[in-house]
Amino acid sequence: MNGMKNWKLFAATLLWLAGSSWAQPFPSKPITIIVPQAPGGANDVIARAIANKLGNRLGQVFVVDNKTGAGGNVGTSFVARTSADGYTLLLTAQSAQTINPALYRKIPFDPVKDFAPIMTVATAPYLLVVNPGVAANNLRDLIALAKANPGKLNIASAGNGTLNHLMAEMLKSAEGLQITHVPYKGAAAAATDLVSGQVQMTFGSFPGLMPFVRSGQLRALGVATAQRTPLAPDLPTLAETVPSLQVNSWYGLFAPAGTPKAIITRLQTEIAEVLQTQEMKDFMMSQGAVAAPSTPDELAKLLSEDLLRWAKIVKEANAQID
Repeated sequence: MNGMKNWKLFAATLLWLAGSSWAQPFPSKPITIIVPQAPGGANDVIARAIANKLGNRLGQVFVVDNKTGAGGNVGTSFVARTSADGYTLLLTAQSAQTINPALYRKIPFDPVKDFAPIMTVATAPYLLVVNPGVAANNLRDLIALAKANPGKLNIASAGNGTLNHLMAEMLKSAEGLQITHVPYKGAAAAATDLVSGQVQMTFGSFPGLMPFVRSGQLRALGVATAQRTPLAPDLPTLAETVPSLQVNSWYGLFAPAGTPKAIITRLQTEIAEVLQTQEMKDFMMSQGAVAAPSTPDELAKLLSEDLLRWAKIVKEANAQID
């Protein structure tokens, strides 16, 4: 009889402990934000700034961990396989989540089924720039120059299938241009050869290229956004000349699929408040980005639309990576 009583007491204790565990408020332990891109990039810097503010607000440590490789696939797939408890998150560049599924023959994650969208945190416009020796002060001039010299102009990219490569293909397709694509191993190498005049033009992120523009080493012809950016309000949009040449380059925060809605809501609410402070808005601007908090549903819609769009562009460009 005593044995039965002891067993019942033990079982009740286990149930009480389990109930206490579930009753703990979120977060009750450190949270890791996985960045699947390299340290020092805009995505990494933004993630660390958000992590610092959240740590102060929520009283827990937020750790940023860069898990790079395969164009972002390594870190992304890592998060897809982790527990859906809100303690491992993914802050990724738009290209890894929307272009890679079409670009790679095999990909170790499903960008929709494996993730719960939390929010977009920022946008970072892409620029079209040329070497100052190119006789073009705007996109219209460049198109005319390319048509008058078919096959003689080169456009650099950070590699086959990268966002700036696909943007080059969009320009060529829209205007029927014969421009030679020159892939590099990264945006920095492409920019170096562009400054030296080895190639004539490239698309690239605002943070990566604007310092060269400000120093006079490169000339910006336009920004690939639907409207002019507050980062450079005098710079025209490329869509003013070629309407299809606009790219919504964003950074988004995701959790593994199945993460409780209450946790998603808590994170979205806290981060949105952080992003709406003037301090964070100013910081984003200093990094060449614009704070752009969204709802989970808005990010889900954006992801769905971009997956369809980039699948079409990748197919038209015949870009594929094994």
